[in-house]
Amino acid sequence: MSDYSPGLAGVPAAKSRISYLDGQKGILEYRGFRIEVLAEKSNFIETAYLLLFGRLPTAPELDRFSTDLRSHRRIKYRITDLMKCLPDHGHPMDALQAAVAALGMFYPAKNVENPEVQYHSAVRLIAKLPTIVAAHARMRHGDEPIPPRLDLNHATNFLYMLTGKEPEPMMAEVLDTALILHAEHTMNASTFSGLVAASTLADAYTVVSSAIGTLSGPLHGGASEQVVEMFREIGSVANVRPYIEKKLAAKQKIMGLGHREYKVKDPRAVILQKLAQKMFDRYGKSPLYDIALETERVGTERLASKGIHPNVDFYSGIVYEKMEIDRDLFTPVFALGRVVGWLAHWIEQLKDNHIFRPTEIYEGERERAYLPLDQRS
Repeated sequence: MSDYSPGLAGVPAAKSRISYLDGQKGILEYRGFRIEVLAEKSNFIETAYLLLFGRLPTAPELDRFSTDLRSHRRIKYRITDLMKCLPDHGHPMDALQAAVAALGMFYPAKNVENPEVQYHSAVRLIAKLPTIVAAHARMRHGDEPIPPRLDLNHATNFLYMLTGKEPEPMMAEVLDTALILHAEHTMNASTFSGLVAASTLADAYTVVSSAIGTLSGPLHGGASEQVVEMFREIGSVANVRPYIEKKLAAKQKIMGLGHREYKVKDPRAVILQKLAQKMFDRYGKSPLYDIALETERVGTERLASKGIHPNVDFYSGIVYEKMEIDRDLFTPVFALGRVVGWLAHWIEQLKDNHIFRPTEIYEGERERAYLPLDQRS
């Protein structure tokens, strides 16, 4: 029993060169590059190349990668028809998972150890996920999907497909940076789920579909929706302290505060807060922002001694709401970034694959006698 670790907490399950995290110092690096540097100087497509292939691309490499991504944005009409058959009230994450699983039937890629198969599977998934999310978002409201445009960059094209109009450049820039921040985060729950599938030599579409299902949970990617719901429930700055005190007295979790790894403020939350302030200075402040600031202030006052600070979900929902993205699309937007990390780990897993097969500690009865049906009370 001494070897038992609930949820495999603290148990190394893989070796990786993809990302590094120091939760005591608030450090996150992708392939050795600090997240602050990438957020300021890079863009999502360049960062995706870095995560997938281990280095920053040359100009010709980036041009080819970007061109390949743009040319694979469209989705088959049967994928669209599949989503039309789904319930209008269903969560977009469920629709995304179903559509991604179906993609693998249209693009068979079972020879997963072939580098060409890996490359084209990664390109298709990164390129098509935004189209799937935007198409479903429109169809559930009775609107026709808007085809992708090849002349727009990744973030701009997604917002265009979602709304039918080109977004303000700053909005697209903020979304692009948010996708960088969400792209990778070491051995989290969804990455682990994807790696378990990958270890069986399942194809990339199955791997990503598995990871999407895991990301949908409220203790993982779904938290950003619940943070915004919490701010609305609080209602005003004056209600923040009573709300937090009531939660703490009941020993209930305060959404957006605390992280399994970080004992200081999540560096991604620091960057997102700066992005939020930049947007609000240009386009007007969100009514929830003051509530968020007070929640962080009171939460830090009461919980900082326990290493509990805002995580990446604390400000992301406010940023997405300002972009007029529906609340139940926050987690799918998270997936648009994180798909790169899942794929990077998939490729890395295949270089020295071992099927995941942990053990368990059995606590049930043994050697029970079987009674015929008529003798059971």
